[in-house]
Amino acid sequence: MTGALPLAQWPAAQRAQIAGVITDIDDTLTDGGQLTAQARSALQALADAGVPVIAVTGRPVGWSLRCLGGSGSEEHQAPWPLRGVVAENGAVALARGPDGQVLRAYRTDNATRQAHWQRLQVTLQAVEQAVPQARRAQDSDGRETDIAIDHSEFHHLSAAQIEQVIELLRGHGLRVSVSSIHINAWLGDHDKWVGACWAVQQWLGQQLPAQLAQWVYIGDSSNDEVMFEHMQHSVGVANIARFLERLQHAPGYLCEQARGAGFAELANALLRARAAGL
Repeated sequence: MTGALPLAQWPAAQRAQIAGVITDIDDTLTDGGQLTAQARSALQALADAGVPVIAVTGRPVGWSLRCLGGSGSEEHQAPWPLRGVVAENGAVALARGPDGQVLRAYRTDNATRQAHWQRLQVTLQAVEQAVPQARRAQDSDGRETDIAIDHSEFHHLSAAQIEQVIELLRGHGLRVSVSSIHINAWLGDHDKWVGACWAVQQWLGQQLPAQLAQWVYIGDSSNDEVMFEHMQHSVGVANIARFLERLQHAPGYLCEQARGAGFAELANALLRARAAGL
């Protein structure tokens, strides 16, 4: 039993108070790893209305840079209309500076990251040896603070194999989160919630926990649960359905549409309420 309501039942007066959006990326803005046209249009509409959108993702720094038009992005791909991206489940903040260059900020110093990296690689090798079907994510070369095992993007793991990998990772003292495509693991006290609070303070000078009535989070899987737990207003795109029964903390509302169309559904609901001046 999820307790989530249809998005249409979210009171317009509450929607009109939303001043910022925090979003997951994979299968919330994207389909098959690509930003959908509907999501891009919705992001631009929010930006034009003065509503900042911050993405918080388990994707690595290298992959996330392309969202902002940074190094490694395809030349023909315009930057996504985002205020910034918090990558690797809260470990790294990426935002475009006044000169258009992408600026990076880390939660830990370089020495700590290097020490953690060595330990993470040992754990990754141990998992791959113990679970022969486990494959590191194809975006692993762009990771700086975590490791990821692919369970649904390019390789498939059964539910039992996913649980086996999770148990092994936790046995090595790592924090673990499962997205719609990857099993992510890292060292440190950060997560999506910590990263979101950090980004809102760093980029907007606001304290997210004190302004929850003005923010909404939207996601699609179990690695968004920490956000559903902490946020006053939260939404799941329709494809979260396969995860709902596993969540102790479900989103408050559910979109009718999946992935980027669901994000656009939320954006339209917010902009309609703002336009009505409620």
